[in-house]
Amino acid sequence: MFIDFVTLLLVNMAAGYVLLAAYVFRGLDDPDQPRWGLGFLPVGLVGLLFGGHMTVTWPLPGPFSSAYGELSVLLGTVFLVAAYGLLSGRDLRVLMGYAVFAGAAAVVIGLRFVTLGLTPTPLVSGFGIAASGAGGMAILPLLLWFREYRVLRLVGAVGLLGVGLLWMLVAIQGYWGHMESFGKWVPLPMR
Repeated sequence: MFIDFVTLLLVNMAAGYVLLAAYVFRGLDDPDQPRWGLGFLPVGLVGLLFGGHMTVTWPLPGPFSSAYGELSVLLGTVFLVAAYGLLSGRDLRVLMGYAVFAGAAAVVIGLRFVTLGLTPTPLVSGFGIAASGAGGMAILPLLLWFREYRVLRLVGAVGLLGVGLLWMLVAIQGYWGHMESFGKWVPLPMR
């Protein structure tokens, strides 16, 4: 039996996308940008630290460590640098260029989850990963050309909120299953 912390990464991603949805809808016009940075900071730290750990240690079987770990590193990096930018009053448009590439990687990985039949629910997982990536890719055009269009911002925010809620649902299912499957696990020092 292996022990994983994918659920931690899923909750982190869910929180990040819900927060990003709120930021797209309300935060872009908020004169107090640093308060949004404080929200993005923990999402960035958790994604970068634990995604990085997963990427270099490969605790999961098959391609899962690469998929979840590397995408968490990319997501964590974007959120961490966004937090810094918002806290220090910087322009985030260049960072959003990076988010386009991170989003493109997520779209490809999401499609591969579906075509390879990964996870017990490959359509849900694959769609969630691809939709997360599409959301990341849409941020740059939103900031550059459509910032003043409240209806488009609302549509984007609803999409990001949907992705966040989807990941929260997947995380809850993961926690539910982990409580049962890990229930009899004993750490090595206690054996």
